[in-house]
Amino acid sequence: MLKIKRSANGKVIFTLSGRIETQDVAELQRLLALETVDHPVAMDLRDVTLVGRDAVKYLACCEADGIKLENCPAYIREWIRKQQDAK
Repeated sequence: MLKIKRSANGKVIFTLSGRIETQDVAELQRLLALETVDHPVAMDLRDVTLVGRDAVKYLACCEADGIKLENCPAYIREWIRKQQDAK
């Protein structure tokens, strides 16, 4: 189960905890689409315990679009890197 907490202090940070699975990607897309473009957006992944393949693809796209991935666990970072290399 994924928990999402939004905070803002000069930039918008979505703190994610738990598992990011395929069905969670649509919810993240919806939440990010609601944000205005005049504030930087970041996702804090410190408490993410597991990600699915679709979630990794989505995180890689988010990062390519300028969304910062803060406190990204090493295994997720490596998987994102492999995803980007495969393109």
